[in-house]
Amino acid sequence: MTLWLTRIVPDLHSREARRDLQGVNAAMGLHRRLMTLYPNNAGPDPRAQFGVLFRLEDTSDGQHILLQSSHEPDLARLPDGYGTALTRPLDPLLEALRTGLTVRYRCTASPVRKPDATTRARYNLPAAVPLVGDDADEWWTRQADNAGLKPLSNHSHTLEAARAVRTPNGTNDKQHIRHKRIRFDGTATITNPDLLRQKITEGIGRGKAYGCGLLSIAPARNAP
Repeated sequence: MTLWLTRIVPDLHSREARRDLQGVNAAMGLHRRLMTLYPNNAGPDPRAQFGVLFRLEDTSDGQHILLQSSHEPDLARLPDGYGTALTRPLDPLLEALRTGLTVRYRCTASPVRKPDATTRARYNLPAAVPLVGDDADEWWTRQADNAGLKPLSNHSHTLEAARAVRTPNGTNDKQHIRHKRIRFDGTATITNPDLLRQKITEGIGRGKAYGCGLLSIAPARNAP
């Protein structure tokens, strides 16, 4: 299976691009926009069907959209004037992974702790408690280990939470969605290339439909 990586540079003169990047429902709107690049009628969970993961990247010339999928997106489906986009296969990178290789990583994730039912009832906690600070860093270390990586360095940066308001089918109730997001950057040694390929494909953590979970890697400079 080929993985595809697409970089979209939105043109903020485009009303559609501005709408996808701004406002309370931006995360949901961007997800919907990206899903239009794939075939229709893909079952109950088209995001998972096509392995779609994405995140926003802050650059010196504005925000870029980084999109990964197991199905090549049809960039012609973007609205006229939306911006520029380029897709390339990730196969050469994935095939080069080997035990002991030092890589740079980046992942915007939504770290949480899920207390058991007894603890939730006793302290009136939600099903998922967002983590911050050292707790979030420890969470990332565990996730990296489970992804075949041994972190050598880590820098975490809190981002604005991904928010959305949706109305479930058949109801008039508004459901408010909020995913706290932290970007993890650093270097790591590969301990299990097969596991790493799997986690790159699947993504890490929750909130994947809202711009979380995409794990990106690249060989570190001067890597052996």
